[in-house]
Formats: sequence, structure tokens, C-alpha cells
Amino acid sequence: MTRAERPRRLNLQQRSALAGEAAAAAAEVETALSQPADPTAGAFFDVDNTVMQGASIFHLARGLYRRKFFTTRDILGAAWKQAYFRVIGVEDPEHVAEARNSALSFIAGQHVSELESLVEEIFDEGMAHRIWPGTRALAQMHLDEGQRVWLVTAAPIEIASIIARRLGLTGALGTVAEHENGVYTGRLVGDLLHGPAKAEAVRALAEREGLDLDRCSAYSDSSNDLPMLSLVGDPCAINPDSRLRSYAKAHGWRIRDYRTGRKAARAGLVAAAVAGAASGAVAAGAGIRGHYRHS
Repeated sequence: MTRAERPRRLNLQQRSALAGEAAAAAAEVETALSQPADPTAGAFFDVDNTVMQGASIFHLARGLYRRKFFTTRDILGAAWKQAYFRVIGVEDPEHVAEARNSALSFIAGQHVSELESLVEEIFDEGMAHRIWPGTRALAQMHLDEGQRVWLVTAAPIEIASIIARRLGLTGALGTVAEHENGVYTGRLVGDLLHGPAKAEAVRALAEREGLDLDRCSAYSDSSNDLPMLSLVGDPCAINPDSRLRSYAKAHGWRIRDYRTGRKAARAGLVAAAVAGAASGAVAAGAGIRGHYRHS
């Protein structure tokens, strides 16, 4: 690593840590009104292709498109910028910065309440029936054992929180966009909650909530989430990509696959991810921007 690369890498690590801490701080834990029966154990679930078939942001973007909130050109441009970051998983600092700046240019000046109301509608019409029953049963198993359950996703916290509420979970950790007086400022708090940032979020939440990570479980479909999965005592690969499947087998982790016709499903999920690869802030912001532009 050259001297010029060191500050960039350090800066990315710092932003990941800040994103994780921000997500933990924004997690909704008020639903646990009484002390859980098993207060030191909990579970953390990735969302896209783990809890829900396909990418949550793709389903949100489709709902916004049907409402004529943005054009096909808007979503394809956003998807192109995000494709190798979300699908291939290459985390080049310059590319991540470009993606972040693109997202923020869309949402700056828009209202948080607007996005939240849209997500409520679109979840009911286009996401609820895409929840994997097997993964939902695993989450319920933890709840039945008196443990708390959080979603952990790169999608905006506004999306993650609504999905968690609909499923009766404890709360959610997601990407946090800064806002003042209910209006987005155009800045993220840290970075996208992706890869190492998810592990930072889980670690920060565990410290705040008194969780013993050795007694906790984590679930994901993606090798990008290995930092989070490796943090807990009970990791589980759900509908895993090839790298995660190999890693899970080598380390004796649980593997659950709820897909049928795995090769066809994998091809379809990758195509959906490319089509909807824009980060949550990009797609939602594009929709809101289009609405205001044409209203």
C-alpha cells in the first residue's frame, strides 16, 4: 500500500466505524418494554436475499416507479454506479465516495416523513409477500426464546425500521442519512452500512444493550457480511452466495437455503440486484426528487 493509499483506507475505516455507531444509535429498541427473558443473547439478520427475496431497495424503487416518481433513466443511471459495489463487492474508496455523493445529491432538502410514508405503502403492496417463510421462522424462534432480534442492512434506516416493525422484531440497524428538523442535509452519518460497518454496528449495539456476542446469532446470504457473521458465536448462512457457502462449510457454520432451483434463482437474484443496485438513499431520493420536480 502506497503512502497515498493509506489515508484513503484509514478514512474509509473511520467512516465505516462511524456508520456502525450511528446505526446502533438509531436502532429502535423501545418495542422491548420489559426485560427480555434472555437479555444477553440476540440475533442479527441481513435483509436482502436473507429475510426478503431480492433487494429491498429494488422493490422500493419499483413502487416509486409505478407512482411515476422517477424515470427509467434515473434508476438505470443509479444502478450502473452501484453495480460492482453491491453485486461484486469491490470496495474501492473512490468508488464508494462517488456512490455516496450521488446518493446525497438526490435526497438533500427532502423530507424524512415523505420517504417513511412511501415505504409504508410499498412494503404492504410489494414486499410483504416476498419475506422468506423459513427465515421468518428463525427470527420468531429467537423471539420465542426471549431474545431480541434486529435487522442489519445497507438500506436506509427508514426502510429497515418499517420492515422490522411489520415483522414484529425488536428493531433495525441501517444506513443513516443526516437530517435536521425532518429534512435531509445531504450528508451521511459515516458511510453506507455495508461490510465492516455492519460489524461495527452490531458491536456498538451489543455493548449498549449488554449482549454477549458469543451467545448471539447472525444470518446473511452474502460473503460481504463475513465481518458480522464472524463476530458472533452462532453464524448462519442463508441462501448463501458461492463464497459464503464455501466459507461456512469450511468453518462448520449452519447453512439454510430456502430457494428452489438454486441456479436459476441465483441468476435471477443477481439480475434483480443489478437492476436495483442503487443504495437506499439513491433510489428513494431519486423518487422524491422526481415527485417534487413534477409536482
